[in-house]
Order: sequence, then structure tokens, then C-alpha cells
Amino acid sequence: MNDREIRIVLIVSSVLTAVLSFICAFFSKICAVLCLALGIILIIIFTVVTKRRYKNLNDLNDYLSLVCKGIYDMNIDDNTEGELSILKNNLYKVITLLQSQNEYLKNDKLYLADSIADISHQLKTPLTSMMMMCELLENEENPDKRQEFVSVINNQLSKMKWLITNILKISKLDADATEFKRDEVSISKVLDDSLKPFALTAELKNIAIQNGANDFVFNGDESWTVEAVSNIVKNCLEHTNDGGKIIIASESTNLYNKLTISDNGCGIAEEDLPHIFERFYHGKNSSKDSVGIGLALAKTVFEKENASVTVESEQGRGSVFEIRFYKSVV
Repeated sequence: MNDREIRIVLIVSSVLTAVLSFICAFFSKICAVLCLALGIILIIIFTVVTKRRYKNLNDLNDYLSLVCKGIYDMNIDDNTEGELSILKNNLYKVITLLQSQNEYLKNDKLYLADSIADISHQLKTPLTSMMMMCELLENEENPDKRQEFVSVINNQLSKMKWLITNILKISKLDADATEFKRDEVSISKVLDDSLKPFALTAELKNIAIQNGANDFVFNGDESWTVEAVSNIVKNCLEHTNDGGKIIIASESTNLYNKLTISDNGCGIAEEDLPHIFERFYHGKNSSKDSVGIGLALAKTVFEKENASVTVESEQGRGSVFEIRFYKSVV
């Protein structure tokens, strides 16, 4: 044992044992022998116990050294009662927490890298298109052609603006950098605001939007809910053929208010259903202009409002989106 305080204790104990044994010898040799034997036994016991404690402390120190190297395995089956056991259990809890945080950070970095790659891919196509249009514009003298190229560039710029805007919105929600209101919101008002931007598109495609939802009130953020519902309506419009229809309905139970948005479009492939709310996911029936972010944003918003969104679909028969606004937190 290299601890200076322990060495001092052993030296003092040995000296006291020897002195007491010497004093006892004046009274009785047997008493002196017993005193010496008892002192030696106590010193041995103290040495063994202390050595064992220091061994356990060294084991913990070695384990912490391994943790610093990224090795988290720890055996707690040999734990017994006592301060060291409590310390070991608490260390195990802290290490487990650190391990979870480490895994989370690794996954977060991978997710960030994948997201950046997806964003780069989504931006690359319109950028390439605009660069080509700009090159053509330099040598094009026909006014009609020039106007056509400008129209294409404006269209690609609008697509990029929509993508960047929605990415920023999701990032703010993920980082809790946006103040999310908890007001009483009317679903009728949300639906009116959500459907207005698509009235012309629906008319041009001859798609009937039948809004038969009864009004109900829920706690949430009106503007963000409009954003979420608009993305679901947009998805339905993109996947519904000319002459189709979108039906909006509602239902109330003791637990939740339910809003359903259904279409009779091309539907979603069975293998795509588990991934439909993942960011930048493209299913088999995704439109060419889809970037796979609208439904992900909608899901994030509803989760912030303690609501849920699910989808049921069958290819060739359309999709049904179900949003449940719970009357109490579940």
C-alpha cells in the first residue's frame, strides 16, 4: 500500500502494540503475549480489509480509465452492501447515462450527415437546371424562349425557397427554438386557412374537396397546425388524379377529437407506409416534385401538440390520414 496515511496508521499501531505488550510483561507474561497477539491480529485484519478496499478502488479507477477509451462494459454482479457497492452502482448509472448520451450523439451526427446529404441532393437538381437555363439565356435572342427560360428559373427558385423554408421550420422545432403556443384553436378555422392556398390547384385538376368536418376546439398553436394540415392536404392533392376527390371529416370521443383527410388517389405502397413520415423519404408513388419533408414537418408539429398522425393506404384506392387531438396528455 502506497498511501502515506495508511503507512502511518500501521506504524503507529505496531508501536502501540509493542509498547502495550512491553508494559503488560511487567504484570504477566501471558497478558503480554495476549496483548501482542491481539495487536498483531488487529493489524493483519486492518491490512487485509484496507488492501481489499484499495483493490476495489483501483478496479474502479481502471474501469474509469477504460471508459475514457470508450469501453463501457462493467460487471455489477459481485456487488455487496457497503459504501463501495453504493459508489459502484452510482458509477454504473452515470456510465450508462454517458453511454446512452454518446450513442445519441453518434446517431445525431449520422442523422445530420444524412440530412445534409439529402438537402444537398435536393438543391443540386434545381441549381443545375438554373445554371443550364442561365447559359441558354446568354445566347438566346428569341423573346419567347427567353421568357420560357426565366419561367423555369423562377419555378426552380420557388421550389428551393419552399425546401429551405421548411427545413428551417423543422430545425427550429427540433431545437425548441420556436415558441409553441397553447391556445384554444378551432379546427374549422384551421381547415379554412389550410384549404385556401389549394383552391386554384384543386379547381385546375378538377379535384373536389369535400369538407364535412364538424368544429371542435383543441389546445395548440394555430399557425403551426395550419402548416401541418396544409402539408397533408398538399400530399393528397399531389397523389390524386384529375377528377378525384378529397374528403375531410371529424369525429369526437371521450379521449380525443379525430380529424381524417382522405383521397382516392394512387395510394401508398405497403413497404413505404412505415417510412412515410420520415424526412426526405421518397416512396414508389412520390411525385417528381416531392422532396419528402412536408409530412415529416406535419408529424413534428402534431407531436408538439400532444397529438398523433397516422396513415392507412392501399395502392390504387387512396390514402386516409388520421389526426387525433387528445383531450388530455397521453
